[in-house]
Amino acid sequence: MYKRLFSFRIIIVFLILSFLPKVSRECTNLIVTKGASATGSTMITYAADSHIRYGYLFFYPGGCHSDSAMLDIYHYENGKSLGRIKEAPLTYTVVGFMNDHQVAIGETTFGGLDSLASQPGSFLDYGSIMKIALQRGKTAREAIRVIAELVAEYGYGSGGESFSISDPNEAWIMEIIGKGKYEKGAVWVARRIPDGYVSGHANQARITYFPWYASNNWTDLKQDCYYSPDVISFAKKHKFYKGYDEDFSFSDVYNPLNFGGARFCDARVWSFFRKVNHEVKENAFFTEYAEGKIHRSKTMVDGCLNPNGFASNRLPLWVKADHKISRLELMQAMRDHYEGTPLDMRNDLGAGPFKNPYRWRPMEYKVDSVMYCQERAIATQQTGYCFVAESRSWLPDPIGGIFWFGVDDTDGAVYAPMYCGITSVPEAYAQGIGSMISWNDKSAFWTFNMVNNWAYSRYNVIHPEIEKYQDEYHNKLFKASKDADSIAMVALKQNAVEVTEAITDFSVKTANQLQQDWLSFFHYLFMKYMDGNIKQSKDRALLDNGNGKNIPPKPSQPGYGRDWERKMSENTGERFIVR
Repeated sequence: MYKRLFSFRIIIVFLILSFLPKVSRECTNLIVTKGASATGSTMITYAADSHIRYGYLFFYPGGCHSDSAMLDIYHYENGKSLGRIKEAPLTYTVVGFMNDHQVAIGETTFGGLDSLASQPGSFLDYGSIMKIALQRGKTAREAIRVIAELVAEYGYGSGGESFSISDPNEAWIMEIIGKGKYEKGAVWVARRIPDGYVSGHANQARITYFPWYASNNWTDLKQDCYYSPDVISFAKKHKFYKGYDEDFSFSDVYNPLNFGGARFCDARVWSFFRKVNHEVKENAFFTEYAEGKIHRSKTMVDGCLNPNGFASNRLPLWVKADHKISRLELMQAMRDHYEGTPLDMRNDLGAGPFKNPYRWRPMEYKVDSVMYCQERAIATQQTGYCFVAESRSWLPDPIGGIFWFGVDDTDGAVYAPMYCGITSVPEAYAQGIGSMISWNDKSAFWTFNMVNNWAYSRYNVIHPEIEKYQDEYHNKLFKASKDADSIAMVALKQNAVEVTEAITDFSVKTANQLQQDWLSFFHYLFMKYMDGNIKQSKDRALLDNGNGKNIPPKPSQPGYGRDWERKMSENTGERFIVR
């Protein structure tokens, strides 16, 4: 962990009730640096979670623009027209949240202090900022600079955000919050994840202490932290913080930690960390933190003093991976429901007879004046779309960047490979092919929703078959993309047009075929598991009883399972006793 200089004087942070943060619980990002990945690629993930978001693939072609050109801004979530800003002379093509220079961005909303939640007259929301940063930044550092300049010029119209920003060589986490009614703009900090380490964020600000530099030198590749010049002075000026500069923590001041921030948010990062780092897995302090038990000791976990009384057992910003992490392992990490941890969602009464690791909203409910909660895992039913952005430094940009794109719940998603240099997107994933209020049989979003929602009905029976096919299909896609790399490199020797055609053709055909294959898979699953039965099958085909008349053998009927039958008998007295 980063060691800081400490003052030995005890300072009290004054937190006025009106400054307390709203708890936001949407979206999860995991970050893997090139030194921590099995292939040497930089990878970030994103689950865009919303109960009203339809999953489709964004596509914004790049180009040259006149001095008078203007850019229309539309709200990322509700589509409302917000205003216009000056367009850049040159913009890069963006596929989803990755540009054709292999720069990728993901986000999670932490909200932060209520008094900073909105900024009068500022309309640039976080989604617009992400898009524009990709259109104008060739590296992660450039994207950070673009964001900083945008909010300084136009203000910031959203709540607090954490961004994952990556390129073929680096991965960063940037956290930003507006200045509310007090001033125009935002305060922010960006930190580079050390090579060989992993990080993540999930709706709770994660950057605490950070190193200081004389200025933001954007060309100095050794500088590993950038920040707004007033990130501390703004907090002091408006009495969000009363302490010494060297003891300032961005997260603890602008997004004060509470039960929800630990249990509903950071617990998701903890669950990933414990998969790849034995120290996190074995440290009881971190487990208690994930359970929402926040310590405020005089010293931090690393032994450093804690003069402001901040949470002392919170997760580190990053951890070193015990092993190299593969693409498939990272995709599997996005399926997490706290399996094998004290927060495992499969074993309590809410899981039902079929050990369903999902809880329908709301997340909190009251019984006899006592408030209870449901768990919030990485994999959740309301995901609109998800991705694993992979940037590979050893390949030319159009080929090196693969935006592995999926729709709906990450637990059942299959990530289709979209090269960052493509010029069109697959029909099944395109905007306008269905919506949250209109059905389309060709829509990948609705296809994957059918499979996932069917699995929710009898999870422990149906989902294992889905997971097996997921991994099979991903391995097939990995091989196909490797072959496509080779074809594209050969085409590159001919001319740029041929390589663009090759990677576009591969991405479009592969993704459209995936949607068709998953639709067929749904038909098979529905027939096999209908009416509480399980028909016999082989290689994802239902079997005939041997007479050649398309009549299946007698299906098995596993019922509710012995554990649940016992619970039913204990709760019904003698009502169902057979006499």
